[in-house]
Amino acid sequence: MNVHALVGPSGTGKSHRASMVAEQINADSIIDDGLLIVDGRIVAGISAKREATRVAAVKRAIMADEEHALAVREALRRLAPHDLLILGTSKEMIRHILLALELVDQTVDWIRIEQVTSPQERELAQLVRRQQGKHVIPAPTMEVKKSFTGYWVDPLRFMFRGRHRQMVVEKSIVRPTYSSLGKFFIADTVVAAIASHIVRGVAGIARVARTVVQSTPGGLFIEMEVWLTTPRHIFSVLEEAQQMVHDIIEEMTAVNVPSIKIHARRVVMEEVPSKE
Repeated sequence: MNVHALVGPSGTGKSHRASMVAEQINADSIIDDGLLIVDGRIVAGISAKREATRVAAVKRAIMADEEHALAVREALRRLAPHDLLILGTSKEMIRHILLALELVDQTVDWIRIEQVTSPQERELAQLVRRQQGKHVIPAPTMEVKKSFTGYWVDPLRFMFRGRHRQMVVEKSIVRPTYSSLGKFFIADTVVAAIASHIVRGVAGIARVARTVVQSTPGGLFIEMEVWLTTPRHIFSVLEEAQQMVHDIIEEMTAVNVPSIKIHARRVVMEEVPSKE
């Protein structure tokens, strides 16, 4: 396996440039802030951007935790990438990562951020980091949201010309807990009220009898009981309600909703208008 390292101070645009650099050097795998990303998929690791403090984030990024390092090592052995790009703020940080991954004997191709960005680009990247607390993860938003429940994750798409073709690349923007904006939480009772309000607006549902929300590190698990106004098309009504709850809550709260169960407990026949 060939090892490349993209090195530069924090906030200078390494993660933003990672996909382009990987394409130029033909690297199919990237290690950035504790994550192993292969062909745009997060296959192992835990992101440093989920940590509560900067100190914890640094430890996570250099894979100081043995269980974390072991998971990434095993994924590298299983997938056997031919070229690996590692991002770090210094050569010392890269060496810590190589030690954790048992790759200290590998020859490293060093790439400075100054080689792939202009002074103006680095200045703009640092300004955005300081003022808005935004960090980039070089993976598509659908991948990132799996492990970033409770964070707003925004997609960033752009086009660039690779060595042999023009490419459209998607990255993700997150705001870590240790940024100046901090972390937020939404009470389960609030989520339950939102879900109930959504379902009451679905045609064919007369009443929401019960809503239970359970928060977990993996997201929100929602279970509801409803009354219907007609025995016909029960499954289509419930599927519509389920999809609406999923889409609206994820959009409003940025929290993953891996499970929504809606049970039809009763049918209340609609009154037939009387003839005059």
